[in-house]
Amino acid sequence: MYKPNPIDTFNVSLSDDIKALAEVLAKNTHDVWAASRIKEGWTYGDMRDDSKKTHPCLVPYEDLPESEKEYDRATSLETLKVILSLGYCIGKT
Repeated sequence: MYKPNPIDTFNVSLSDDIKALAEVLAKNTHDVWAASRIKEGWTYGDMRDDSKKTHPCLVPYEDLPESEKEYDRATSLETLKVILSLGYCIGKT
């Protein structure tokens, strides 16, 4: 049986610059997802309908419900925390 074992990032803190980067990554994550769906023939629809290929989240990131933005943010924040916990440095050149 599968038992998830994510890297522990509980004690990793992020600077304000990295938190801002996380928001950029969250928006990009949404844009990558949306571009993929659109390429597959999906369009905006008030409700998700797999047979019609419509989805209510095929809108700009800024127009997403906060709950959807939070999903993308959480993914981005956790990825950045893992990078730092593994000893990598993140910095702007």
